Amino acid sequence: MIPTSSADRPSTGRPGAGRSGPGRPDVDRSGEDGPGAGGVRPGAAEPGAVPARRPVRSGLVLALAAAAVLGTVSAAPAVSAERGAGAGTVAAQARPPHTGHTGHPYGTGTGHADGTGATEGTGGTSRTPGSDRAVLAGLNRHAHPLRATAPGDQRPAGDLAVLARMTRDAEIIGFGEVTHGSKEVFDVRERLFRYLATRPGDAAVTTFALEQPWSTGVRLDTWVRTGEGDLRTIMRDEFQRDYTSWRTEEFHRLFSWMREYNRTHERQLRVMGNDVGDADRAQYARVLGWAERHRPALLPVLRERYAELLALPAGREARLKALAELPLAQRRSLAADARAAHRLLSGSGTGSGSGPQSGRVPARVVQEALVISQMATMHSLDGAELHRFRDDSMARNTVWWQRDTGERMLAAAHNGHLTYRSAWPQQYPVTQGEALRNLVGDDYVAIGTSVHSAGFLARPESGGDRREVFDTGAAHPGSNEHTLDRVRHRDFVIDLRGTTGDRATAAWLAAPRPTFLVPATYLPSVMRMPQSLAEGYDVIVHLHRAEAATPFD
Repeated sequence: MIPTSSADRPSTGRPGAGRSGPGRPDVDRSGEDGPGAGGVRPGAAEPGAVPARRPVRSGLVLALAAAAVLGTVSAAPAVSAERGAGAGTVAAQARPPHTGHTGHPYGTGTGHADGTGATEGTGGTSRTPGSDRAVLAGLNRHAHPLRATAPGDQRPAGDLAVLARMTRDAEIIGFGEVTHGSKEVFDVRERLFRYLATRPGDAAVTTFALEQPWSTGVRLDTWVRTGEGDLRTIMRDEFQRDYTSWRTEEFHRLFSWMREYNRTHERQLRVMGNDVGDADRAQYARVLGWAERHRPALLPVLRERYAELLALPAGREARLKALAELPLAQRRSLAADARAAHRLLSGSGTGSGSGPQSGRVPARVVQEALVISQMATMHSLDGAELHRFRDDSMARNTVWWQRDTGERMLAAAHNGHLTYRSAWPQQYPVTQGEALRNLVGDDYVAIGTSVHSAGFLARPESGGDRREVFDTGAAHPGSNEHTLDRVRHRDFVIDLRGTTGDRATAAWLAAPRPTFLVPATYLPSVMRMPQSLAEGYDVIVHLHRAEAATPFD
């Protein structure tokens, strides 16, 4: 979600991932105690720990360096961004805003990028018709057509093979959505996931991670593996309030396909929720149940620490509403208790033995306790610090899952989360994509989606759970989408890292200009934020037109 709700409210005042294969350690998939437990790889990163860092993808660096030669971006030293309690610290690579000739961050040019020679939205940088033709020629050279968007399309999947090659070195593939409610955006991501899920051996991507709470992921994961429960009921229960956007037929189709695949394949597809906006009662029960069975001495303290959180209403809508209405001091107290419970489990018991007081607390139990503490901490923050903490937590939870399972994964979230650079730094100072890049380096690849125009589902500004259909209208001249839509293919994919040989194209990709950023709540004021495609993504999937997704209630 970006931006909306109490989880998104405005302020008031890469060493490898451990996948088995050549050059990678073998993975121990021994079982763990408790529902939904997975194997723990020896030496896996502790929850909240910062894995050693790999270099940032060189193609992106070269693109920015080429653009800097042409005077379109500024260089800046790395800075360290402080994180909220419980999320750890990530060294963030930051660049100053592009000011151009106006002195205003990102510039305020309003001219055209269509060969007229007018000033673009690049901070006052002017282009001649010749340079514009060079940009478009470069984009045409590097663009690969998408033959279809619909999952299950029977035409040859050579276009997906191209996209798969662009992501083949990544353990975590971030596939962003320009809106939270457009059918073809959901479709093309599902089409890629299906393709990657059926690749042989280490090439397979087996986990679909989404911008949903951890506890939602557990319910969906259980369903796609076992069929336990009713999928529509689960989606109605879980996709509420801040998470209404994904209560669509498109997501129902994706999870149903994963369930059918798992019926006939030994290698199981998984669902993971990396967000921290909520934790259901079953999540507390898994933590407390393990303690009752294996560390009964810890149980009274854990129950005391979780008592007020467990006293909140059972349903998500009512629970989040009640939590948001608590005084700040009380929310901070709940967060402190949840962090204390996590510390108790993460620092308890490293010995060996067979008794109930012996042995290490399983990593998954500690991770579930961490997510509860992340949830409570996030609700004790506000504005930019809330968003910083939330995106960093989503990144760390994603990395934890990948380390724990040893499998490749596709992460689904808004473009604004999975990008490397925030388009709205005043509210989103650090994105999930930037945190992922700093945590795992080249093991993360960011794919952004772009549309010339799109219908989309969103909640009205008046709030509530009701969704309406809105439309972006056609991209304005001077925007990224306006130029991308002039490429000779209707729908296409382009690897931005491969454009470094085209100086004009690399400079154009590096310069910020208005770009669609469509949140879960209809907020026209933030729908055209200036963004640099090269600084934000490794790969762009551009669609000429998308329609609104199909809701169900």
